[in-house]
Amino acid sequence: MKDAEGHYLWQPATKAGDPSLVLGYPVAESEDMPSLATDSYSVAFGDFRRGYLIVDRVGIRVLRDTSNQKPYLMYNTSKLVGGAVQDSNPIKILKIAA
Repeated sequence: MKDAEGHYLWQPATKAGDPSLVLGYPVAESEDMPSLATDSYSVAFGDFRRGYLIVDRVGIRVLRDTSNQKPYLMYNTSKLVGGAVQDSNPIKILKIAA
Protein backbone atom coordinates (compact mmCIF):
# COMPACT_ATOMS: atom_id res chain seq x y z
CA MET A 1 0.00 0.00 0.00
CA LYS A 2 1.19 3.50 -0.84
CA ASP A 3 0.20 6.99 0.23
CA ALA A 4 -0.91 9.80 -2.11
CA GLU A 5 2.74 10.69 -2.86
CA GLY A 6 3.64 7.11 -3.83
CA HIS A 7 5.55 6.24 -0.66
CA TYR A 8 4.97 2.85 0.96
CA LEU A 9 2.98 3.02 4.21
CA TRP A 10 5.40 0.52 5.83
CA GLN A 11 9.08 1.46 5.77
CA PRO A 12 11.55 -1.00 7.30
CA ALA A 13 14.33 0.24 9.57
CA THR A 14 17.29 1.63 7.61
CA LYS A 15 19.91 0.74 10.24
CA ALA A 16 20.19 -1.47 13.30
CA GLY A 17 18.52 -0.03 16.38
CA ASP A 18 16.09 2.19 14.44
CA PRO A 19 12.39 1.23 14.43
CA SER A 20 10.41 0.42 11.32
CA LEU A 21 7.86 3.09 10.39
CA VAL A 22 4.17 3.15 9.48
CA LEU A 23 3.04 6.48 7.99
CA GLY A 24 6.26 7.96 9.41
CA TYR A 25 5.57 6.81 12.98
CA PRO A 26 7.75 4.26 14.83
CA VAL A 27 6.42 0.72 15.23
CA ALA A 28 6.64 -1.15 18.54
CA GLU A 29 5.67 -4.78 19.00
CA SER A 30 3.98 -6.04 22.16
CA GLU A 31 3.62 -9.70 23.08
CA ASP A 32 0.65 -8.69 25.24
CA MET A 33 -1.52 -8.00 22.18
CA PRO A 34 -3.69 -10.86 20.89
CA SER A 35 -2.43 -12.97 17.98
CA LEU A 36 -3.70 -12.14 14.49
CA ALA A 37 -7.00 -13.96 14.01
CA THR A 38 -10.46 -13.27 12.64
CA ASP A 39 -12.35 -10.73 14.77
CA SER A 40 -9.32 -10.05 17.00
CA TYR A 41 -8.14 -6.58 18.01
CA SER A 42 -4.45 -7.16 17.32
CA VAL A 43 -3.19 -3.78 16.06
CA ALA A 44 -3.24 -0.44 17.88
CA PHE A 45 -2.16 2.86 16.32
CA GLY A 46 -2.04 6.30 17.86
CA ASP A 47 -0.43 8.76 20.21
CA PHE A 48 -0.27 6.80 23.45
CA ARG A 49 1.36 9.69 25.31
CA ARG A 50 -1.82 11.72 24.83
CA GLY A 51 -4.30 8.86 25.17
CA TYR A 52 -2.93 6.72 28.02
CA LEU A 53 -2.25 7.90 31.57
CA ILE A 54 0.25 6.14 33.84
CA VAL A 55 -0.11 6.91 37.56
CA ASP A 56 3.00 6.29 39.63
CA ARG A 57 2.37 7.01 43.29
CA VAL A 58 5.31 8.56 45.11
CA GLY A 59 6.97 6.44 47.76
CA ILE A 60 7.52 2.79 48.55
CA ARG A 61 5.85 1.05 51.48
CA VAL A 62 8.17 -1.16 53.54
CA LEU A 63 6.91 -3.57 56.21
CA ARG A 64 9.08 -5.76 58.40
CA ASP A 65 8.05 -9.41 58.39
CA THR A 66 7.96 -10.54 62.01
CA SER A 67 7.15 -14.20 61.31
CA ASN A 68 10.65 -15.26 60.26
CA GLN A 69 13.34 -16.86 62.39
CA LYS A 70 16.36 -15.10 63.79
CA PRO A 71 19.04 -14.06 62.77
CA TYR A 72 17.35 -13.32 59.42
CA LEU A 73 15.24 -10.25 58.75
CA MET A 74 12.72 -10.07 55.93
CA TYR A 75 10.94 -7.04 54.55
CA ASN A 76 7.91 -6.76 52.29
CA THR A 77 7.89 -3.78 49.93
CA SER A 78 5.14 -2.45 47.70
CA LYS A 79 4.62 0.43 45.30
CA LEU A 80 1.36 1.56 43.72
CA VAL A 81 1.43 1.99 39.94
CA GLY A 82 -1.52 1.96 37.56
CA GLY A 83 -2.73 3.17 34.22
CA ALA A 84 -5.76 3.53 31.98
CA VAL A 85 -6.93 5.09 28.75
CA GLN A 86 -7.83 8.70 29.53
CA ASP A 87 -8.67 9.81 25.97
CA SER A 88 -9.55 7.24 23.31
CA ASN A 89 -9.53 9.76 20.45
CA PRO A 90 -5.76 9.61 19.72
CA ILE A 91 -5.69 5.77 19.89
CA LYS A 92 -7.38 3.50 17.37
CA ILE A 93 -7.65 -0.30 17.50
CA LEU A 94 -7.84 -2.34 14.28
CA LYS A 95 -10.27 -5.25 14.17
CA ILE A 96 -8.96 -8.03 11.90
CA ALA A 97 -11.51 -9.13 9.29
CA ALA A 98 -11.96 -12.62 7.85
